[in-house]
Amino acid sequence: MSETISHLADGFLSLSLTLTLGMLSLAFLMVVVRIMRGPTLPDRIIGLDLLVGIAMGFIAAMGILSGIYLYLDIAIALGLVGFLATVAFARFVIRRGQMGDAAVKAQAPRTAGKTEQT
Repeated sequence: MSETISHLADGFLSLSLTLTLGMLSLAFLMVVVRIMRGPTLPDRIIGLDLLVGIAMGFIAAMGILSGIYLYLDIAIALGLVGFLATVAFARFVIRRGQMGDAAVKAQAPRTAGKTEQT
């Protein structure tokens, strides 16, 4: 009886891992397309963050498949690094936006004066 349950559990785990890897592969391709087509920089940053999450899923699934659970620790570390990278990109976008706003404000009086003279 216990051998039958063990066999069913192994089959279920194998099927689950196969489906998981297939869905992660499809998600990976969809995110790569989104990053390539992303009209704005924040869209691309969110896509890269999602790629980190998908990579974490791949690493975890491969760790379960191979039985080497050290991969789970690597996935957690990748998640932390990915979070820090997303925060750094977000700060870059905010700072770039502020500098862009300052440049527009600095040019506004010059262009306003020129249009009034013409």
